[in-house]
Amino acid sequence: MDEKTVHDRRWLALAVLCCSLGVISLDNTILNLAIPALTRDLHASTSQLQYIIDGYTLVFAGLLLTTGSLGDRFGRRKFLGIGLGIFCAGSALSALATAPWHLIATRALMGLGGSLIMPSTLSLLTNIFKDPKERGRAIGWWAAVAGAGGALGPLIAGVLLAHFWWGSIFLINVPLVLIALVAGQFVLPESKDPTGEKLDPIGAVLSMVGLVAVLWAIIEAPANGFSDPMVSGGLLFGMAVLGLFVAWELHTDHPMLDVRFFENRRFTAASATLAMVFFAMFGSSFLITQYLQTVLGFSALEAGVRMLPMPAAMILMSTQSARLVEWLGSKRVVAGGLLCVAVGLVLVSLSPVHDGYVHVLIAMCVLSAGMGLTMAPATESVMGSLPPEKAGVGSAMNDATRYVGGSLGVAIIGSIFASSYRPGITGRIARFALPQEAVATARDSVGGAVSVASRLPAGVGRAVAESARIQFVDAMSPSLLAAAGVVLAAAAMVIVFLPARAGDAREAMADRLDGIASLTFAEAEGVLEADAADAADAADAAEVTP
Repeated sequence: MDEKTVHDRRWLALAVLCCSLGVISLDNTILNLAIPALTRDLHASTSQLQYIIDGYTLVFAGLLLTTGSLGDRFGRRKFLGIGLGIFCAGSALSALATAPWHLIATRALMGLGGSLIMPSTLSLLTNIFKDPKERGRAIGWWAAVAGAGGALGPLIAGVLLAHFWWGSIFLINVPLVLIALVAGQFVLPESKDPTGEKLDPIGAVLSMVGLVAVLWAIIEAPANGFSDPMVSGGLLFGMAVLGLFVAWELHTDHPMLDVRFFENRRFTAASATLAMVFFAMFGSSFLITQYLQTVLGFSALEAGVRMLPMPAAMILMSTQSARLVEWLGSKRVVAGGLLCVAVGLVLVSLSPVHDGYVHVLIAMCVLSAGMGLTMAPATESVMGSLPPEKAGVGSAMNDATRYVGGSLGVAIIGSIFASSYRPGITGRIARFALPQEAVATARDSVGGAVSVASRLPAGVGRAVAESARIQFVDAMSPSLLAAAGVVLAAAAMVIVFLPARAGDAREAMADRLDGIASLTFAEAEGVLEADAADAADAADAAEVTP
């Protein structure tokens, strides 16, 4: 496909890439509402349910760096197509699962497909959109789909589960994937690293083992605590392996991920910002969904409908963020977005026990608008600070930081919440002299407490349920204030380290030199030769222009 055809079809290509990304974003949250149905129909235990949900994440995030690097080497469109095919097969097989182990295996297969899809979408986008302004706007749409897809997951799941069996939440992926797979063959160009450098199998193994170990420990932490020997041991082991990965990447002459990219302050600040934003996003969503359903009493579908303003605000601000960057600069837009996120979190922390939907709606809109303002410019800063040849592994790094940050958000914010909720609810319901089993269930979650209350005499039941709701709101407040503190720290880091305007000539040249300096001599020579060829083409075009 020649350059003119690629340019003419670039917005169609963006639509295909966003469709491909959309199925990944939906799948991150759509399964949560199906847990009761899986328990009933597949007789899945609590640990099996955990691995049905988390097994996907472990495979997906653990393979990201490796699949991104392989896409750079062998072809990003090719890997996107393979990933879509695997994801489609995994979705169909998941819908037909008849036992928990079957669903765990097919979800892992979907994770493999997702790890091929997600870095391919952003790396292809970066190479298709050559103009920095258009690339920024395209990344705005990409970020909008990445963020809003997860927020729409519970709503779509609620609608499907109200009318069909639990397998429908997987079959919804199949037509979307087939559309993206077929359309991609016509509108997406192939792109790869022209240097054709050797593979880095040792780096691939170290990155997979390290990321899986760290994520496993983070996922296990809310249930067992970071002090649990298995959790702390897994975390230390994973960090040690990732340390070995960094040492190896500095040593080898063909690194999978050149860690010297982190010397570029634009790349490092933007990556850390994304991790902290997803820390706040995943952690707050974990509590907000429980607040809407258990404290305010909405059903899963009603809660999903009432959360629609979140993706709407996120899409609006993500798609407009590039224009704001052109006017105000990256530093101001990203820092302003982070401040909005912090304000939104503080407002949610002040939610009342009764009649709190309007309050939390305003807070969610502020929170989502801030995330929309932040994610697209930060993502563009990550990708814009890398050579185009390394777009695949750069995209994978961008995605990995999101998932590690999000998993940490659920674990840490969940731990802060539990440390306040559990002793608090124990003290509040002690006067009712409930059986130990009932107290343990109430301590486990606010949903458990409401379930216990429904089986008690009317007067006592109402008092226990009200105590649980009050304690939930009391415990939610310090948890979200802690998340707001993390976001404010991210805003301070952006103000200090993120360049004011990534589009300025001097800053662009500095980023370009940073990227070239991190390459081998042969790679740098190839990049400079390509730049010289582009300049010659531009000069020829100028000479024949009337």
